[in-house]
Amino acid sequence: MKRREFITLLGSTATWPLAAAAQRSGMPVLGILGSASAATYTNTLAALSKGLNEAGYVEGRNLLVEPRWAEFQYERLPALAAELVKRPVDVIFSTGSVVSALAAKSATDSIPIVFANGSDPVQYRLVASLSRPGGNVTGITFINAQLGPKRLQLLRLLNPNTAIIAVLVNPKNPNAADAKTFEAAGKTLGVEIVIVQASTQAELIDAFKQAVQRRADALLVHVDALFNDVGETQIVVLAAQHRLPTMMANHDFPARGGLISYGADTGDLNRQAGVYVGRILRGEKPADLPVVQPTTFALRVNLRTAKALGLSIPESFLLLADDVIE
Repeated sequence: MKRREFITLLGSTATWPLAAAAQRSGMPVLGILGSASAATYTNTLAALSKGLNEAGYVEGRNLLVEPRWAEFQYERLPALAAELVKRPVDVIFSTGSVVSALAAKSATDSIPIVFANGSDPVQYRLVASLSRPGGNVTGITFINAQLGPKRLQLLRLLNPNTAIIAVLVNPKNPNAADAKTFEAAGKTLGVEIVIVQASTQAELIDAFKQAVQRRADALLVHVDALFNDVGETQIVVLAAQHRLPTMMANHDFPARGGLISYGADTGDLNRQAGVYVGRILRGEKPADLPVVQPTTFALRVNLRTAKALGLSIPESFLLLADDVIE
């Protein structure tokens, strides 16, 4: 089966009758619970499929997939998770914001769950510890939340004259509580932190306006499914429109015209999530699979975008960058 066909099947919302038939024939079923949409997570699904293939599972041959996408309506996640449990599925893969994993865990304490998101799984009680998850949940953490202070530091190094940094959060995501961490890190760096919010694409416009009105010198986009893909494209446009230096975790951001990114290779980590799903389908228990953490992080910067913003990047900063787009 071609990869494009596999991804299409992963993203489909009409496979549950096939999944039910597959279970009767003994073929395992993977449930996907996402806070956004299949279109938003094309790269995630591609990486997941690669990991599943490495583990010996091919959609349609020896595995069927039951996807549920909340389409950014996070309040729908508990009901969608309950649907997957009721079918039932053999493993649930939760992607997007931590809200997906929390909904899956609340729905079942028996079906194995593999999550992939940027929040601290111990903080949100998804697992007992990273090395010994316990229970029915394990997965991948991009540790984006923990990198917040580092990203603020990089924004300050990018422009030493930075005095005020706006942080964009989605108030519907539990990780909006990380605002306190950003404020504390700001005090350490000697910069003022202002929080701006958006829970819809329309609200992104107002969030940028608020950042400018509050005299922000730069903006840091916190991790949330809403800010990926289409939202990310909109952020690139708004940042250029308001001439506001903007940073994201997503390493694709500078390639799409954004200024700067710092984070882990989420593609490889989502591939490892697929491998974990395969190992669990073969009989291993989530409790025995340590949560995977990234070991390397990349700093990327787009010099063309910097020039358009009228920003002169110090040579010392460029020496830190892993990838410079000229």
